[in-house]
Amino acid sequence: MSKHINKVTAAGLVVALGIIYGDIGTSPLYVFDEIIHNKIITEELIIGALSCIIWTLTLQTTIKYVILTLKADNRGEGGIFSLYTLVRRQKKWLVLPAMIGGAALLADGMITPPISVASAIEGLKILPTFANIEENTIIYIVIGILCILFFMQQFGSASIGKLFGPIMFIWFSMLAVLGLSHLADNWEIFKAFNPYYAIQLLTHEINHLNAQGHWVPSSGFWLLGSVFLCTTGAEALYSDLGHCGRGNIRISWIYVKICLILTYLGQGAWLLKHETGHMFESKAFYSVMPDWFQLPGIIIATAAAIIASQALISGSFTLIAESIRLNLWPKMKINYPTEARGQLYIPGINTLLFCGCVGIVLYFRNSSAMGAAYGLAITLCMLATTILFSNYMVSRRVNPMFIYLFLGVFLTIEMSFLIANLDKFPHGGYVTLIVGGGLFAVMYVWFRARKIKNRYVEFVRLEEYIPKLEELSNDESVPKYATHLVYLTSANNPKEIEHKIIYSILSGKPKRADIYWFVHVHTLDDPYTCDYVVDHIIPNDIIRVEFRLGFRMAPRLNLMFKKVVEDMVINKEVNVTSRYESQQRNNVVGDFQFVVLEKFLSQDNELPFMERMIMKAYFWVKEISLSEEKGFGLSQANVSVEKFPLIVAPVSKFKLRRVYTDEEE
Repeated sequence: MSKHINKVTAAGLVVALGIIYGDIGTSPLYVFDEIIHNKIITEELIIGALSCIIWTLTLQTTIKYVILTLKADNRGEGGIFSLYTLVRRQKKWLVLPAMIGGAALLADGMITPPISVASAIEGLKILPTFANIEENTIIYIVIGILCILFFMQQFGSASIGKLFGPIMFIWFSMLAVLGLSHLADNWEIFKAFNPYYAIQLLTHEINHLNAQGHWVPSSGFWLLGSVFLCTTGAEALYSDLGHCGRGNIRISWIYVKICLILTYLGQGAWLLKHETGHMFESKAFYSVMPDWFQLPGIIIATAAAIIASQALISGSFTLIAESIRLNLWPKMKINYPTEARGQLYIPGINTLLFCGCVGIVLYFRNSSAMGAAYGLAITLCMLATTILFSNYMVSRRVNPMFIYLFLGVFLTIEMSFLIANLDKFPHGGYVTLIVGGGLFAVMYVWFRARKIKNRYVEFVRLEEYIPKLEELSNDESVPKYATHLVYLTSANNPKEIEHKIIYSILSGKPKRADIYWFVHVHTLDDPYTCDYVVDHIIPNDIIRVEFRLGFRMAPRLNLMFKKVVEDMVINKEVNVTSRYESQQRNNVVGDFQFVVLEKFLSQDNELPFMERMIMKAYFWVKEISLSEEKGFGLSQANVSVEKFPLIVAPVSKFKLRRVYTDEEE
């Protein structure tokens, strides 16, 4: 376990404020608006809603994530896939909640930037100068900010990232001050700390205005869908564990939670004093600001919303990079804009998120409509985390009574949130479910297709073919294919090799080389391991190199293999000089040629209907994703690609009858 996880520093606390709390920290912009939308302001509604918020932040965010889930660190790293790597050897089906959680987080990454930025910009309506600002103008401003935000991703956030912490400190301090300044508006709000009022609200009926303009009663239980928005960023606390450390997160959360509760109490007190008995349709967050502070408040809120969006986008890049390494997502081009650890940029995902965010802004048009769709997908992620963490507790031999208590409490809470959020389905929740469902489908197809393929990969004992490889290497009657011939192998056992590689070397037109290299990449459950092992099967003739890489390490094989060869030359383990006499005299290094074997689905297959559909979808996705050689970071100059048919289910019964001609008879 990394020592830095529990270390608390002033710099670490500021970094934690800037990176982790953007999503949950900007929720005061829209949570109360969602709760009171189309309802008459009453003491029961406000105090009950405040009680729900306080206890949601306490149970869901503080106890589940800050106190419990942060304990499940993988060498200092957190997040749904880090948690999955800790438990994946226990039960094979745990990959399903991991994929559901990952897809839900990505879907969340498409709606958080629009709702945060739109909620901040809509504050302009309270300024006299912009009182008549049109909805289209706000949409253009929001899309403009999103365009700049996504364009800047390619340059990394290392330089501007240093400003995030101080800006978010100003933001949370502003929340606390605004809340404190209105507590005296109605001291009754302190009753909200009593969970009785939350239960009372959820079990009573509340009148609300329906789409036809009629007042209709509905159960207060459905308010949980709006209350849930106050904790949607809780997953980020765990995902960014590696950036900030457990100690810094736990200490900074105390300050953040106090600021959040104060601002919610302030908004509630203000509403009770000024709007009791009325239907309030303005922005509660901006209404509590003094007139002279409204413009600076909007600017600070917009900055906080941009930081929240940046955190979600960066988190999406990390999530996809992890899923690629765990073979749960197609290979994609990954850039490293800065030298900062963990800083990466995935152009394809950046484009996907940008199109999704702009589409959501254009479709929903305002933050209120977005709030109707927000939260449904992320409840699935929280349920997935609950399932995975309970299995983590099993692996750590925690008392079964505590495991059942954990499951009982949090499955009840999260299933309640999920059921309440299903009310949002017809109002736009279907959008995030469709997006999340599509992302899950890609993950599932990629995972299942690999399992189907692996059932039929034929491995052979390498030792049986060593004499033939040596004989070919010394056979000067065969034209030399390369001085060094390098194959990528998926064989975990160093004594085995895929039959297709042997076939590629020995059959048809044989590939003679002076040295045959077999390179294997083994993905470890540790995040940042970067080791290699060399096995001299036949010294200076057949060599196997195994890279042991953590699930957060990119397989940049061109650089890595070059470093391995350099180390071996220094240690006099291999002679890489060309074997051609003229070049040998001048100590010219021999050429290296990589061979990548690329599969295509053969027509000679008899697969069940579902597996046939999965394999077709797999090869369609593979066609538009990054090629094998680019995915492994190989240089195009010295790579040759060989295509071979993938026959996973050979045709067993094939009727073909010979017909004789009259002459043959």
